[in-house]
Amino acid sequence: MKASELRNKSEQELQSELLALRKEQFTLRAQGATGQANSSHQFRQIRQNIARIKTVLNEKKQHVDA
Repeated sequence: MKASELRNKSEQELQSELLALRKEQFTLRAQGATGQANSSHQFRQIRQNIARIKTVLNEKKQHVDA
């Protein structure tokens, strides 16, 4: 997921994407706690994608406020 792709989406789409990623992060965390996690690289990818979405949402918010 690239930031340029995210900038073309609406705030509503970004919020729903953020919610889906947080749910996925929760399930991965639960799998890790129970010893079922087999793809540890996904933790980092999801965390980075969440940060990208939050960054784009903040950019959009600051652009509207300015």
